[in-house]
Amino acid sequence: MTQLTISSPAFRDGEPIPDEYGYTERNVNPPFRISGVPEETETLALVIDDPDAVEPAGKVWDHWVVWNVPPEREKIPEGWDADDAVEGRNDYGERGYGGPNPPDREHTYRIHLYAADTELELGRRTDADDLRDALEGHVIDEATLEGTYAP
Repeated sequence: MTQLTISSPAFRDGEPIPDEYGYTERNVNPPFRISGVPEETETLALVIDDPDAVEPAGKVWDHWVVWNVPPEREKIPEGWDADDAVEGRNDYGERGYGGPNPPDREHTYRIHLYAADTELELGRRTDADDLRDALEGHVIDEATLEGTYAP
C-alpha cells in the first residue's frame, strides 16, 4: 500500500515557505503535489494552519480550508482557484487561501491533507474545526507538510 503524501516544488518539508506566498505579498497558495491516494478515497481535504499563532492570536490560526478535492488530483497549482473543490472560511474571515503573516517571529505552518471515504456536504462558511468534525470517522489516510515563514 502506498502512503499518502503531500509535497511542494516551492519548498521542502521543514524549510522556509517563499515570501511571495505571504498574506502581505502575492497571497497565493504555493503549488502542491499529491501522491499515494488510497484507492477507496472519495474526496481529499486540505487545511493549512499555524500552531505558533496560539501565543499572539490565542488560537491555532487557520489559513486555508478546502474539501471535496477530487481524489485523482495530483497537483494543486500555484494560485489555484479550487473550481473543482469547495473552500471554507479562514481565520482572516475570508473564503479561500490566506497566506502566512506572523506578527512576532518565525512560525511553522502545517499543510494537512486528508483522504476521506465520503464526499462532504458542508456550507461555504465552514471553518477548519467544522471540517475536522465532518471528517471524523471518514479519514482513510492523512499526510502533513510543514514550512516556516518569518515576518
